[in-house]
Amino acid sequence: MTRVLKAGRKEALSGETRSCVVFLHGYGANGADLLGLADPLAEHLPDTLFVAPDAPEACAGAPFGFQWFPIPWIDGSSEEESMQGMARAVRDLDAFLDALMVDQDLMPEQVALVGFSQGTMMALHVAPRREDELAGVVGFSGRLLDPESLADEVQSRPPVLLLHGDEDDVVPVQSLPAAVEALQEAGWKEVYAHVMQGTAHGIAPDGLGVALAFLRDKCGF
Repeated sequence: MTRVLKAGRKEALSGETRSCVVFLHGYGANGADLLGLADPLAEHLPDTLFVAPDAPEACAGAPFGFQWFPIPWIDGSSEEESMQGMARAVRDLDAFLDALMVDQDLMPEQVALVGFSQGTMMALHVAPRREDELAGVVGFSGRLLDPESLADEVQSRPPVLLLHGDEDDVVPVQSLPAAVEALQEAGWKEVYAHVMQGTAHGIAPDGLGVALAFLRDKCGF
């Protein structure tokens, strides 16, 4: 049985929803942490609904936040608990996306995932394994988990943009080229990358600008 994800949202400025961005927050945060990005994006994407669910579990490493799955070296969980937690969160997120599209009368190609850190890990795992291709994936400061299984499990290959700060001390910037290489080896034709100079584990203005261009040019928003 899947868990229902609570989500904040900002309606399309135009009053007519033609596309949707789903923000996936990082470990120990919540949906509101990324929903603020809707303000600078909405001006340029007036027909886009922005939705930001809270991850399904309370976070042991940050008691006032949420997690998609446990992280052993932070919270002392086992690798097995982490993998089981991620598998369950994947089912929860898939169910959330399915319900969102029905509720908003949207097709998969009208929905993009924008993740940060652990949210990027979720986006890069979920999107390729969905039968119907989403509009695209934007991943800030994350990594591709379990790249070995991707080629066997991929069902769709939406455009992907990966962004990372060159001074990230939480998730090393080397995770970006590793993910690009794994995606290309799994058959991706559209993989884009941008390194945010002088940026730690966060989202810099230049990165947000590149993400906006990607959503408009590659996702058709």
